[in-house]
Amino acid sequence: MRRRIEEDFAVEQVNNAEERRRGSLARRIVIVLLALLLLLVMAGGAGAYYVYQQLQPVSAGEAPAVKQVKIPSGSSVREIARLLEEAGLIRDATVFSYYVQAKGVGSRLQAGEYRFEVGAPLDQLLAKMVNGDVVKNTVRFTIPEGWTVEQIANALAEKGLVDKQEFLREVNEGDFSQFAFVREIPAAAGRKYRLEGYLFPETYEVEKGASEHEIIARMLAQFEKELQPQWREALKERQMSIHEAVTLASIVEREVVVDAERPIVAGVFYNRLRDQWLLESCATIQFILGKQRERILYEDLQVDSPYNTYLHPGLPPGPIASPGRASLAAVVQPAQHDYYFFVTKKDGSSEHYFSRTYEEHLARDAKSRGSW
Repeated sequence: MRRRIEEDFAVEQVNNAEERRRGSLARRIVIVLLALLLLLVMAGGAGAYYVYQQLQPVSAGEAPAVKQVKIPSGSSVREIARLLEEAGLIRDATVFSYYVQAKGVGSRLQAGEYRFEVGAPLDQLLAKMVNGDVVKNTVRFTIPEGWTVEQIANALAEKGLVDKQEFLREVNEGDFSQFAFVREIPAAAGRKYRLEGYLFPETYEVEKGASEHEIIARMLAQFEKELQPQWREALKERQMSIHEAVTLASIVEREVVVDAERPIVAGVFYNRLRDQWLLESCATIQFILGKQRERILYEDLQVDSPYNTYLHPGLPPGPIASPGRASLAAVVQPAQHDYYFFVTKKDGSSEHYFSRTYEEHLARDAKSRGSW
């Protein structure tokens, strides 16, 4: 009996030892697994931290700098990332590439030349490329109302934007048939420049290196934009062509300084045209002379030119300058009155006296000169 008890005790001892061994092994496995998990978490955290760091803006330094980067057409996201990394705008091209893919904007990045601020957030860099906010290599210039083609050519040549002779050649010979009003310009004997009056006075912004043809086309496009459909209808009722209207508007432009008087002066010329009077516009004489004079002499009125409205009835063969919006509108909607004459007040106001008869005109002319 005693022997049996001892054997059972020995078996129990063996079983207990086996259980302790298995328990110890399990604990070791759990510890190893926990250690591995901790290592994975630490590695993942380090990786996440690295990615986070690489997505941060680069240091801008003490003074903000700007880098200009050209993105060629057809560039892949990786190629764009490489260009940005080389320019010192991002920290890691690979991380940036994955970030762009995660944002889903890779196919929307546009080619072109960009200016990026060093230190700008990645989303700001991406927004510029998605929006196509490229560098504009443009130049601005302003054409004042009342300038002639030659004045425009001289000004643009002085700015280095055009070759004057090529510009004037394009004015007379360039193909601008895409504009209906250009096709309607009649051939006229004695006319100097075909597009005189149609280079609309405005402030323009054009690409650097734009050709003479492109610059002229830009100004003609602005004229077309200004030419309102209702103006065409109003002119048809007056049996006046666009070319005739621009010609008359150019005379109004050169005769008048005060906008409120433009419709009145346009009405004076309409009255004269209707009753077959000579227009007798000093502005047309100035155009013939090619320079502004304080005083027109009697012999100037005898210059033989189709633009001399003191000698030839009706309108001259074409505009004498580029009329602005106010002058064009005045010709479309002139004031209704029975004036046939006007003379400048010599009081510094740039306004005019208007008269119905020649006798009234002489009296007001004398008044303007201080004879009263």
